[in-house]
Amino acid sequence: MHTDTSLAPAGSWLARQAAQAALARALPAIQAQLQDPQVSGTGFLHIVLMDPGRPPATSAFAQAILLEHSVGDPARWDADYEQFARAKALLSWRHQMDGHVLQARYPHRLQPGDTLLWGGVCLDGIVAATSGAHPWYDEAFGLMLAGYLRAEVKRLAAGHGAEGLLFAPPADARP
Repeated sequence: MHTDTSLAPAGSWLARQAAQAALARALPAIQAQLQDPQVSGTGFLHIVLMDPGRPPATSAFAQAILLEHSVGDPARWDADYEQFARAKALLSWRHQMDGHVLQARYPHRLQPGDTLLWGGVCLDGIVAATSGAHPWYDEAFGLMLAGYLRAEVKRLAAGHGAEGLLFAPPADARP
């Protein structure tokens, strides 16, 4: 199984480290589930995690992408799962809510060109989107990733608090 992971420059203090750790924790379960035809007909998936420290009011979408990861060889994909996942992430990031909630309860907020696919989630300002599985499982994978990202940031922040660090360090002093 081919995987490609890339990280963009992070805006939030601990997001960069936490994103890699969250992906490492969630990926084995996600990959196992992708083998089930009830979860995914293809076994392919693209993941997008947005940087919670770069909200729509202060950042362009492309600069706010914290991590992207592809499962399976994109050359063999039967659809552009990367673009689908990005469109789902954009919708959830821009509105700070799950894509399905937006489409079901607030369709009047949709704009021309917005995706009607769901699978993007927003958990406490943490946006994750996946594409390649059935939409309810794309959403479940997004929740898993957002939950792990939240947990990893809390773990890292607690460690810094135990070290007596009372403020986030300046950007140029961050790891």
